[in-house]
Amino acid sequence: MAFEKGDDVILHDKHSEYDGEVGEVSQVSETMFGDNTYIVQFEEGQEAGIAEESLEAADEDEE
Repeated sequence: MAFEKGDDVILHDKHSEYDGEVGEVSQVSETMFGDNTYIVQFEEGQEAGIAEESLEAADEDEE
């Protein structure tokens, strides 16, 4: 599932300090291989270069 700027997502990355947190996609970039990477803004900061496989759409009640 591709995400767009402004979408609320949950990050799933055990190596990130934001693992399991809900954030908002602030930028979408396409790699030279045609894959999307994302910058996600959280309350305490942001995480860049996130692969689509590491994100899940957030339900409205999780926001």
